[in-house]
Amino acid sequence: QVRLVESGGGLVQAGGSLRLSCAASGRTVSSLAMGWFRQAPGKEREFVAATIGWTGGTTYHADSVKGRFTISRDNAQNTVYLQMNSLKPEDTAVYYCAAALPHPQYEGSDEKEYDYWGQGTQVTVSS
Repeated sequence: QVRLVESGGGLVQAGGSLRLSCAASGRTVSSLAMGWFRQAPGKEREFVAATIGWTGGTTYHADSVKGRFTISRDNAQNTVYLQMNSLKPEDTAVYYCAAALPHPQYEGSDEKEYDYWGQGTQVTVSS
C-alpha cells in the first residue's frame, strides 16, 4: 500500500509561485510513476505533470503548464514536488498527487493508470 500526502497549497496572487509537495510512504518514488492532476470547480480532473521513476526520471508536462510548472523528485526524501511559477487564476484547482505501479503500457496522462491518490491540496490564484 502506498500512502501519499500533499502539502503546500494556498492562496497566491496572479504571477506568484507555489511549491507543492507529495510525500510518499510504503514504496519508494524511484520505483513508481508519480503524477500531479488538478480539478477545478465544475470541471473534470486533468493531467498536469508526471515523472517516471523506473526510467530514471523522465518527465512530462501538460501544454497548459509547460514552461511555468516543473515536476521533480527527491529520492532521499521520497517526495515529489510541483514547482508552480507565473500562476494564473485559471490554475485555481484542487491539486492531487498520484502514484502508478510499474507497467509497460504506462503513458502518464490518464488518471486510470494511477493506483494511489492523495487527498488533494487547494491552490487558489487571485487576479
